[in-house]
Amino acid sequence: MKTSAVSWKDYFELCKPKVVALLLLTSIVGVVLASPPGDISLLTLIASTVGIGFAAAAGAVINQLVESERDSQMNRTKNRPLATGKLKKSNAFIFAILLAVSSMFILTAWINTLTAALTFASMIGYAVIYTMYLKKATPQNIVIGGLAGATPPLLGWTSVTGNVDAHALVLVLIIYTWTPPHFWALAIHRRDDYAKINLPMLPVTHGIEFTKYSILGYTILMILVTILPYLILERGLIYLGAACFLGGYFLYMVLKLMFAEQQNTAIKTFVYSINYLMLLFIAMVVDHYFPYYTSY
Repeated sequence: MKTSAVSWKDYFELCKPKVVALLLLTSIVGVVLASPPGDISLLTLIASTVGIGFAAAAGAVINQLVESERDSQMNRTKNRPLATGKLKKSNAFIFAILLAVSSMFILTAWINTLTAALTFASMIGYAVIYTMYLKKATPQNIVIGGLAGATPPLLGWTSVTGNVDAHALVLVLIIYTWTPPHFWALAIHRRDDYAKINLPMLPVTHGIEFTKYSILGYTILMILVTILPYLILERGLIYLGAACFLGGYFLYMVLKLMFAEQQNTAIKTFVYSINYLMLLFIAMVVDHYFPYYTSY
């Protein structure tokens, strides 16, 4: 059987571009919110986006290197370049190193050492701590390891300010509480895949019903956390309205998943969770440029 030639698209796929794109959206929002309206440094925006993006891509490549054997056994991932053997692991490893080194160089040279250090820590948290240990060790893997994926808005913020701000930590907390219901909805949809390879995802170890109640609990917590930017006067009524509407529909999807589940309800909840986060962070930007507050 003839093997098709390796192309740049295979390396691009290794980077998990859709996942990285969502992470970069939140990091860009961090840059925007840390900058006065209309006074964003183009160099900071571009350099931070490229540097953070390269690090996220490096983590994705290492993730697939470590999991290539498991990926080959799962329907969702069996066609990935490393899982099929189309790409050599040695080439993928070199690619990951080049991405990581380039990321650190860009962030250190054109942004600041704090952002470079936090980005490196996030990359290690995802690629090493989560992928190599937590994912196989506990059904709470995504809860414990979710912090690594929640840092991009903080990284965008520190790219501008050079320090860790409480407002940026609220953004991290939003993504951190969003991650479990987002991921567990997918885990319910792909439960049989995870069970086949004995990966201790929550629906496998504790059952689908328990996972649904866990999703509900974290969704309620997430909605409460998304109100914090308004309560601490960081954001105005435009953001508050968006947070309540988007969160309300998220809760509706979760309740439907729990009590009126139909075919593909879990994956529809997962897809909505992605759109939810995108729209919520876009609402922050709109509110940043067009603030509207109640008068007291």
